[in-house]
Amino acid sequence: MFDTFFPDEYVASTYVIPFEKLYEEGYRGIIFDIDNTLVMHGAPADERAKKLFARLKELGFACCLLSNNQEPRVKMFNEDVQVHYIFNAHKPSTVNYEKAMELMGTDKNNTVFIGDQLFTDVWGAKRTGIRNILVKPIHPKEEIQIVLKRRLEKVVLHFYKRSKK
Repeated sequence: MFDTFFPDEYVASTYVIPFEKLYEEGYRGIIFDIDNTLVMHGAPADERAKKLFARLKELGFACCLLSNNQEPRVKMFNEDVQVHYIFNAHKPSTVNYEKAMELMGTDKNNTVFIGDQLFTDVWGAKRTGIRNILVKPIHPKEEIQIVLKRRLEKVVLHFYKRSKK
């Protein structure tokens, strides 16, 4: 029942993902959520994020930010990383995951999505048919609607972890 929401992978942080290995496996595009995936909620790109995007570009990845936030927030983050972006994405709708792949020139077979929420990020990626990696949120301070979703996520993640044993 819950497996609809199970991520393909679940890792501690975006910053521990072996991107070189993903490239070797044939992946060429990465779609990222921003808040609590790359930086704390509302924060600009920090040094760690800037270095990550420089490394990804050097490896040969195309990247796109996919956020449910409004344009000023997404544009502010993107000023220092300079990748494609889509704001007000309406995740988990599949429309903008597909648009992101179009912008990057990739497809479902060579694109991976990375985000911190099951019911928007992961579910949208799964519905689109692309590989997804769930990361633990960077910071616990979140808006009330996200806090409520996190409680439900804990239930799903409990069953996800049990299924991996």
